[in-house]
Amino acid sequence: MRSTRTPAAPSRGRRTHLTHRTHRTTLAATGLVAALALTATACNGSDDTSSDKPDATITASASGGDGKLKIPSDVASKLKDHGIDVDEWAKGGWKDWDKDKWLSQAKDFVNPVIEGLWKPERMQSAKEANKTVSTKDAAADQGVSDPEPAPVQAQAEKTPYHEHAAPVGKVFFDSPEGSMVCSGTVIKDVNHPGRSNLVWTAGHCVHAGQGGGWYRNIAFVPAYNDQGLSESQLSSADSSQVAPYGQFWADWASTSNQWIQGGSETGGAGAAYDYAVLHVKPERGTKSLEETVGAALDVDFSAPAPREVSSMGAWGYPAAPPFNGLKMFRCIDQPGRLSLSPSLPTMYRIGCTMTGGSSGGGWFRVVNGKTELVSNTSIGPSNNTWLAGPQLGKGAQELYENMSETYGGQ
Repeated sequence: MRSTRTPAAPSRGRRTHLTHRTHRTTLAATGLVAALALTATACNGSDDTSSDKPDATITASASGGDGKLKIPSDVASKLKDHGIDVDEWAKGGWKDWDKDKWLSQAKDFVNPVIEGLWKPERMQSAKEANKTVSTKDAAADQGVSDPEPAPVQAQAEKTPYHEHAAPVGKVFFDSPEGSMVCSGTVIKDVNHPGRSNLVWTAGHCVHAGQGGGWYRNIAFVPAYNDQGLSESQLSSADSSQVAPYGQFWADWASTSNQWIQGGSETGGAGAAYDYAVLHVKPERGTKSLEETVGAALDVDFSAPAPREVSSMGAWGYPAAPPFNGLKMFRCIDQPGRLSLSPSLPTMYRIGCTMTGGSSGGGWFRVVNGKTELVSNTSIGPSNNTWLAGPQLGKGAQELYENMSETYGGQ
């Protein structure tokens, strides 16, 4: 639902507009926040919602280096096959978004590290990548959706973020429209306990959907702007304040076939499958993301029915007005159902005033005192009164397991 862009392109929102429920049960924010406040070990800069067929995993690989562009020969060959000059890529060749050269297939994903590209000022100027739906689209299947929820005012997360929401951060990337931003969450890797390099976000934060391709220069910054500094304060902040754990570049990415084939400016048919997993590596150093941050969350793939969940919380960095993308916010509400079409899985919906930039941010619930990721922000209405996210079922679990098994140890 919400990512963010740089000055080169005008800011333009895009989200999904659907109905909410007016009845909601409030969970004590302190309870959910406390559960999310996982201790960091380091901070030193370095209902039936399943479809008949599970999502097919779209997985991509790339490689980078330490200040120099390092692309494996097989990947370099693929770039050349598309008429791309490998030697020019790091010098700015990645800015060529010629449709014939905009790689869309999983095997063509390339995201080599370009050290120093995401400077603080460039991060700060990135704009939101929203997914908004029109009133007409939202009302089309109102009969199978719960009533539109009352807006829940987004609350600022406590600072420093590394003490209260360490696994949450920002996902930066470049698109044909400019530099953009989403939100993401550090998740556990079942096959590499304690050493996860996996980040959960939205599909539209890594791939443009139908007719488009993979975005470029995708990087994750956990606990971005850790102290919640203002724009003027950030202008003179050091790197440890902007990126307390450093930057982590995606060297592998996975999203659903449904998003790639059906995702659109307003979410489209791919919205119900709008999720993605990134495998990342540090721009500098060798320590894993989980070891660096000191925290990671489990993912709940049981897709619980909304009526079985008393409260869900959405975390992210909203960037469209009245927010500016510099600070972390959260919303907590009782989820309802949102149906875009009888043929698509039902989505979760909660009242929330977060805007673009919050896209991809994790939705959490507390189960037996343990915080788990259960969805991510995908779409919302143009008046910013609610958010909707996909239910994570069998397809999402297969995508995650494939990423863990195939690329987790790399």
